[in-house]
Amino acid sequence: MKKENSSPIGMTWEEFEEKYFTPEEIAESDAEVAIISELIKARNEGKISQKQLEELSGVRQPIIARMEKGHTDPRLSTVLRVLASLGKTLVVAPLKIKNTSK
Repeated sequence: MKKENSSPIGMTWEEFEEKYFTPEEIAESDAEVAIISELIKARNEGKISQKQLEELSGVRQPIIARMEKGHTDPRLSTVLRVLASLGKTLVVAPLKIKNTSK
């Protein structure tokens, strides 16, 4: 069921996303958001500052800040070091791609 279009630009975010991005691009973006959200959540739940996370992981605080803001595309090894310091890791799972065919 489609949401009612109430956007001033003429389409909802979902409609815009479906029109201008491939299913693979959407899946990649969703995965990046999920990973960074989990990183931020774990850091906040542990009451760990970015500076403390730098000391635990060896990844500099400015890089952690840019990761959390989505202003960098970190190497996988960097993401894994930060996550491991928070007691987390990545899991490889089947990719779920939204079917955009009409």
